[in-house]
Amino acid sequence: MDSKKEGSLAAPTRDIIDWNSEEYLDKDSLDTEMRRQFEVCHSCRRCFNLCDSFPTLFDLIDDSPNESVDDLTKKDFEDITDKCTLCDMCFMTKCPYVPPHEFNIDFPHLMLRYRTYQDKQKKLPKFPKELAKIDRNAATARLAPSIANWSSGKKNKLTRKPLELLSGIDQQAELPKFEKKTFHDQFNDVENIINKNAPAYGRKVAIYSTCYVNHNNSKVGIAANKVLNLNGVETVSTYPGCCGMPHLEQAQHEKVKTQSEKVSKELCKLIDQGYDIITLTASCGLMLKFEWQLINPSNENVKRLSKHVFDIDEYIVDIAKKEGLVYGLTPFDEGVTVHNACHARAQNMGNKALEMLKKIPETKVDVIEKCAGHGGTFGVMKKTRKHAVKYGKSTARQIKNKKNKYMVSDCPLACKHLNEFLNQDKEANYISMHPIEVIAKSYNIS
Repeated sequence: MDSKKEGSLAAPTRDIIDWNSEEYLDKDSLDTEMRRQFEVCHSCRRCFNLCDSFPTLFDLIDDSPNESVDDLTKKDFEDITDKCTLCDMCFMTKCPYVPPHEFNIDFPHLMLRYRTYQDKQKKLPKFPKELAKIDRNAATARLAPSIANWSSGKKNKLTRKPLELLSGIDQQAELPKFEKKTFHDQFNDVENIINKNAPAYGRKVAIYSTCYVNHNNSKVGIAANKVLNLNGVETVSTYPGCCGMPHLEQAQHEKVKTQSEKVSKELCKLIDQGYDIITLTASCGLMLKFEWQLINPSNENVKRLSKHVFDIDEYIVDIAKKEGLVYGLTPFDEGVTVHNACHARAQNMGNKALEMLKKIPETKVDVIEKCAGHGGTFGVMKKTRKHAVKYGKSTARQIKNKKNKYMVSDCPLACKHLNEFLNQDKEANYISMHPIEVIAKSYNIS
């Protein structure tokens, strides 16, 4: 019996990504499916303001000779696909026709499918695929991080223009800085002091630091570890490798599958020892909980891991609800604005960053639910940066309107991207960080 039905009130579901099938990359099948879903999107238009993919699609159809999807060309398909960041917001927050509805609309995974077809035709640029090799790049940068950071600095006119010509990375894009020592290595040098008097004493957590925290921003991992320890949680650090989200953005399904098997195998060993798994980046939480199962559905470790993974905000809220947090959170007089990251929203768990920060007494906490526009390499490549800047500036304006000093996001790239626009004016003094860093600061343990 077909589970798809019209007018369903059930929660959204997603079909397995059948990337190994012949039909997935069949030119005619893909063309038919693109036009079918585009027809539905064009007739609805609820998603018009989410990203540039949709207004581009609608304009192309409206301005075509017959105002029909039949008039769309391969070049049109490419233009629409190029402007998708795979943020999932159309699927999760706007579209009334996602499965189990009979229309079965999944625009992000349709864009992923077309991007995979482009890759097969060797139409995707090569350099973003090299950027996706996060662990390799970070290991190279750590050999001389000061030189790597100097050469990638936005103000370095000597190197950034040639880099743009060579790689396509926009010379105006702010790039992540690399640290000499990973968070995982720093963790092993620190003696953790567990608060045995905390209500949550007895819990055990393995912090999967994610590639960004491990290589670029260890402060987030340190803050998370301190907050967990203060609340009685025993912690260990683990980083078997990147979750593969950068490879997914480049339609490298096989590489995502490889990472899912490698990482899940190691994390399941920790689950066997009684540890919950914590992620520190929203995109990684999305991969471990959901996307891996759609790409590698038969792997038992992947299935098992998905049931034991929590985002750090989600986990702190769980402690607060079940045992209670340790006393000692102090107010933030200048307020906090939560940027509800797209990949946190896509996990369908509610706004856990907001819920967590509401535990801080006498503190103004506001929320912005609008994509920052960064989307992995989307925000740094010259071809797409102008779209990322447009949406980043729009979101930054909304944040400024809240008149809070602190801005937080579970997406580190969104946080960096928004901070760039928040502090463009010399007199601006916004502080951008991860939500768990605010909790650590409130506890006076940062």
